[in-house]
Amino acid sequence: MNPLVAAWSALAPSTALPWLEPSVLALYYATLGVLALFGSHRFFLLWAWWRSEREGQRSHPVLPEDPVTWPRVTVQLPLYNERFVAERLIAAVAALDYPANRLEIQVLDDSTDDTREIVRRAIECHATEQRPIAHLHRRDRQGYKAGALAAGMNTATGELLCVFDADFVPRPDFLRRLVPHFEDPEVGMVQARWEHLNREDSLLTRVQAILLDGHFAIEHAARHAGGCFFNFNGTGGIWRRRAIEDAGGWTADTLTEDLDLSYRAQLAGWRFVYRADVTVPAELPRDVPAFKSQQFRWARGSIQTGRKLLPRILRADLPGSIRREAFIHLTNNLSYPLMILLAALVFPAMAFRRGSEAWKLLAIDAPLFLAASVSVLLFYLASQAAVGRSWPRAIRYLPAVMATGIGLAVSNTLAVLGGLWRNGGVFHRTPKTGDRAGATGSVYRLPRQFSWWIEGALATYFLAGTTLAIKVGMWLSVPFLYLFLQGFTYLFVLPLLNPDPIDGTSDRAPLPAEEAVG
Repeated sequence: MNPLVAAWSALAPSTALPWLEPSVLALYYATLGVLALFGSHRFFLLWAWWRSEREGQRSHPVLPEDPVTWPRVTVQLPLYNERFVAERLIAAVAALDYPANRLEIQVLDDSTDDTREIVRRAIECHATEQRPIAHLHRRDRQGYKAGALAAGMNTATGELLCVFDADFVPRPDFLRRLVPHFEDPEVGMVQARWEHLNREDSLLTRVQAILLDGHFAIEHAARHAGGCFFNFNGTGGIWRRRAIEDAGGWTADTLTEDLDLSYRAQLAGWRFVYRADVTVPAELPRDVPAFKSQQFRWARGSIQTGRKLLPRILRADLPGSIRREAFIHLTNNLSYPLMILLAALVFPAMAFRRGSEAWKLLAIDAPLFLAASVSVLLFYLASQAAVGRSWPRAIRYLPAVMATGIGLAVSNTLAVLGGLWRNGGVFHRTPKTGDRAGATGSVYRLPRQFSWWIEGALATYFLAGTTLAIKVGMWLSVPFLYLFLQGFTYLFVLPLLNPDPIDGTSDRAPLPAEEAVG
């Protein structure tokens, strides 16, 4: 007997276990139903975004003519081993069009490699007597990025604090366009939209760009327009110092210190502003391990933030719409463990439902499948229209977008499970290569993670399941199975095209006990 058919026969309902079939199917449909609810929420975000677009552009405040009245701004640049992009960042920030006597620049440098020397040379090149640049180096990496930002605040003189990560390249008018919002004393933070320097480098970077466009162009815009909480994204935004202090300051008990502080500040009564029309270019991760590491940190940190703050949010005297949106925002990554559970159940469920009439399967599966998947496709198509790109052209990338979302399920499930039980963790910064993509950038490349092996096993599992479904004629199951097959295969195969580096330096290298610079 064909091995696949033999496996299929073994899954036939057993009279010795009459409870097995209804239990598996109930769990299968419950899991698919919850995923459909998370997917359906994207329809709500799309509607809220469309409504805000229909209302038209709002006017924005401008800086007064007299520079003496402009608020003092401290620009903070947290760095850790960023030899390829540090000079580019410092050059861009030194070119900001803001009065020198109202601007302070801090390089918060936790580096353990030659980045410190590169920073020193860049400061010598770009600093002036009117616009000095402080180079603050810590002896340890306590608190990671949150610790660096908190340490910088101890000496910062600005009433406003602007943050740029190492891979960002702000335009000269960035401060002039965002600072005026702080004329309103209730505004605590203003966030700009991310653009992508290397969007067209590869299929992986194009997919990442679409995923981030959805977050910024649709999610942020919808939440801001609806008066709901949304978050500072760790970079490309400006804080009012007093809002940070009122919220309790930067803390490192989650891996998303930006999300955590954002919710605490809004719970303290501060209002946030989102400017979709102001963009700041940044670099996307160039390989799968770096991309997965970034997503792992974001998934784990968001669950940690939800575990920390959701009880407080749900008890707060807030409108129900704000509490509901905050709950969905902070628990959305639970969809990844549910996706893995669904992946484990789909093959047995398919076996138990064989012989069922097609219309019965469609009546239940089709609505759930549409809510869980079509909503995602429409969401990302709309994001391309929102950022001024051709959405018909984006259609060709949607299968890869779906595949990437499914393929991330293994790594992000591990992140979510860890976040449910543990605070903090090691902050692995995302490797950047600047203009030195390729071999010279491999020094910061990450090795393949353990999740890669699980993705390979699941790709094999779904290859067998899809082949079997074709053999026994369950054609309605094939598209569903193929989504999983494509997703796990995609993230399993891509790292094979870029072998692990043999000259990599560890992100957790011991820090030498040297005197602080500057």
